[in-house]
Amino acid sequence: MSISAARTRHVPDGLILAIACVAQFMVVLDVSIVNVALPSIGRDLHYTPSGLQWVVNAYVLTFAGFLLLGGRAADLFGRRRVFLFGLGLFTVASLAGGVAQDSTWLTTARAVQGIGGALLSPATLTIIVTTFAPQRRAWALGIWSAVAGAGGAAGAILGGVLTSALSWRWVLFVNIPIGIVGVIAGLVWLTESRAADRDGPAPRLDIVGAIAVTLGLGALIYAIVGTETHPWGSAHTLILLAASVVLLAVFAVIELRVARTPLVPFGLFRSRSLTGANIVMFLVGAAFFAMWYFLSLYLQNVLGYSALRAGMAFLPMAITIIIGAQVSSRLMPRTGVRPLLLAGTICATVGFAWLSRIVPAASYWEHVFGPGCIIALALGLLFTPLAAAATAGVSFSEAGLASGVLNTSRQIGGSLGLAVLATIATDRTQALLTRTAGSSAAALNDGYARAFEVAAAVTLVAFAASFVVPAIRSPRAAPGAASGQAAKQPESAPDATVAGSGGQA
Repeated sequence: MSISAARTRHVPDGLILAIACVAQFMVVLDVSIVNVALPSIGRDLHYTPSGLQWVVNAYVLTFAGFLLLGGRAADLFGRRRVFLFGLGLFTVASLAGGVAQDSTWLTTARAVQGIGGALLSPATLTIIVTTFAPQRRAWALGIWSAVAGAGGAAGAILGGVLTSALSWRWVLFVNIPIGIVGVIAGLVWLTESRAADRDGPAPRLDIVGAIAVTLGLGALIYAIVGTETHPWGSAHTLILLAASVVLLAVFAVIELRVARTPLVPFGLFRSRSLTGANIVMFLVGAAFFAMWYFLSLYLQNVLGYSALRAGMAFLPMAITIIIGAQVSSRLMPRTGVRPLLLAGTICATVGFAWLSRIVPAASYWEHVFGPGCIIALALGLLFTPLAAAATAGVSFSEAGLASGVLNTSRQIGGSLGLAVLATIATDRTQALLTRTAGSSAAALNDGYARAFEVAAAVTLVAFAASFVVPAIRSPRAAPGAASGQAAKQPESAPDATVAGSGGQA
């Protein structure tokens, strides 16, 4: 059967949904799957203690910088075309990362993976939006969201299994067969659609804006991480900080004065609800990214867990996230948004403060299980009300874009937060090793504990910032509603996709 013949016959909606869900699962999986493999990657490729965070941050940073651009690219060039290009780029970058021979090689491959994911993720949901009739769209979006959640939860466990049974390289190689099957399936069964085929002009791509914000944030993170060898007052650090300020200023000018279709219309932030939700999400992302990163390192570098055992140690937390999300979605119609934000952020603060009491000879059940599950519960409690708050303060036509901006805030917060906390942890560890003759495990333990202490302070600030969000009793645009509304307005759909993907990553 030829490809052209396949396109002319009816393709079952379930098959289209499966293709989109598998691709989205792979994108979300790659945010978390590398965490358990980090110690092995660090040893094999000779990453510095603070430089190791680039394995995570290179992916997250480019993913965040190009996420909104990816949604508009799908509208302009066609959802099928961008889906195939993004999936192909992601797969090739996974192969390149899997065969990496040094830290620069792997970091570059992870950055390219992030760009591929940023193109692929928006296309997956817009394919669903343009495929399913309105009466079945909510069902399809629910499955898509559940699969995305499963990808985030399964990452640590699958990463532990692959690293232990094969090697860390397989946390990247696993994407290759999935990607190949996805590309073939997309070529055979997906049909093309684009916003330009519908009423109204297609959006223009703000490529320069995406590059400017990504480079600006990258320079800032590189400056923070580099303080391990270059003090804050050194020329190296000051030049990087200055470059970051200039690039971010250029981005602001592009968005405000130049771009016809800006990535981030700053007028959205006139909404107190949206602004408050983005502030809280930025802080929450900064803390929670650190939890998975440092806890994985602590379990293996200090407690001596194997990669498999460390991956399985995250299983109760993955289950607790799902429980928290279900509880939140059921309580929100009765309590409104703000009580859930306050409960989630205070739970996170308690959990991080408890986790900061870790010791080199800790018991998993006494020192890790309890605080880890509290933090995971907080994570599940927070995302639904944050998405509702972000979309409640804007018009329905902007709900998808508002959701996309919220997810970008989470990714950027996670990237910057991880850079800061990794630097703090490394400085603490190095200071102890220099001043005392203590063991490296004890020094690492104190570094990770210090990072958890700072994370607790960050979530406490998020608790205070939650009061910025108005007391919304009946949010008019909960996450499902936002997606549904975006579904009715194809031009907004790519941005709504961004929100759905990020909430589970």
